[in-house]
Amino acid sequence: MSENNVLQVLGDKPSRQEILAHWEPENEAFWNAFGQKIAKQNLYTSTWALTLSFVVWTLWATIAAKLNAVGFHFTDEQIFTLAALPGLVGATGRLLYTYLPGLIGGKNSTFITTALLLLPIIGLGNALQDTTTSYDTFVLLVSFIGIAGANFSASMANIGFFFPKAHKGLALGINAGVGNLGVSLIYLTAPLLLGWNLSSFFGPGLITTDGTPLFLQNVCYFWAIPTILTLVLIWLFMDNLPLPKQSPKSIFSIFGNKHTWLMCWIYTCGFGSFIGFSAALGLLVTKEFPEISFSMASFLGPFIGASVRPLGGWLADKINSGSRITLLSLFVMLAASLAVLAGIQSHNFMIFFGAFLLLFLTTGFVNGASFRMIPYIFNNPFHSSLVTGFTAAIAAYGAFLIPKIFGWSYSNFQSVTPAFYLLIAFTASTILITWWFYDRKGSGMNC
Repeated sequence: MSENNVLQVLGDKPSRQEILAHWEPENEAFWNAFGQKIAKQNLYTSTWALTLSFVVWTLWATIAAKLNAVGFHFTDEQIFTLAALPGLVGATGRLLYTYLPGLIGGKNSTFITTALLLLPIIGLGNALQDTTTSYDTFVLLVSFIGIAGANFSASMANIGFFFPKAHKGLALGINAGVGNLGVSLIYLTAPLLLGWNLSSFFGPGLITTDGTPLFLQNVCYFWAIPTILTLVLIWLFMDNLPLPKQSPKSIFSIFGNKHTWLMCWIYTCGFGSFIGFSAALGLLVTKEFPEISFSMASFLGPFIGASVRPLGGWLADKINSGSRITLLSLFVMLAASLAVLAGIQSHNFMIFFGAFLLLFLTTGFVNGASFRMIPYIFNNPFHSSLVTGFTAAIAAYGAFLIPKIFGWSYSNFQSVTPAFYLLIAFTASTILITWWFYDRKGSGMNC
């Protein structure tokens, strides 16, 4: 519909439902008159809901290293496995959640998936107060927390429909980048909550081997409160766009396109590294640098990586090349990975931690810029949305694989070095893929 026609149809004071029924973000007149305000309301609310999801998804990583200190008796492999399970469930759930906005609406899907978070965090809060809780019980509850990680795909698949292509890079960068800040938010608040005596509200703490009380359940129960408040915000400020239902043939068509899998590879190197290292970094420091008190600094890496993600999308929009920003960031990421390994091998915490902060920084740029590439590779907005969600799902397996690779490396080699060799090789291969298929002059791509 032309710019003038859509304004004539809507009139001077259309209802919100009338505007949604004629949603045309690429129509500049419609966007300026009606679309921009609604799109931003949905973006801001969705972004906070996604931030909360990342808080819950990585919540267990702030608790795992404390279990044995308060009377639980789990092996290193069991601890690393528990740290990996939310990633496995979250990644697998993303494969399904990608399609929720198209099936039940963006507002409805966000409300339901956020409400589900209350079940695992309250259940886990109960379990953490009893040191006789079995390993199998923790496997069940920690796996259930993984559903929080699935929310990302539904959120990203939904929010992209609200914005014109020219603004998608920044909008998706804000939604994902600020959402990713949930990882640093839980790392920042957990040390305070663990030591805060809220026994009159959340129950008594457990005593560590050195006589210090720890209130593990606080980390779970506390976040139930903003979850309930977020449900109110979703109900008031989000909308269901009338998205056409996709046929199975249309949905499965993305799997026959090589670029779907290539973008999965690239995004896994960025986001898979970001979320995997976020889940495993505390345990890695405990193993390699036990003399370092790391709890109050653990939020820095995820904070940096999440904060620069919108900048990665913005820069890609600015120079009109997500592939170039991605490629340059991957080169720095490779150098940072080598420096992290050097810090471990020399037992130099400053080199290790400084390189890790740089590594998190580069994952943020890769994440923002690579997601900007997808709408330009897949011109059909529905295919672009599906690929965005599917790519996010595959990359999320990094939250499972990196802790498991670390655990495997320690179990078989008594060292984490072989694990870093694998991760460095993966980064090098991603550089080659990005250059060959998207950034070299003869690639035929402008993304």
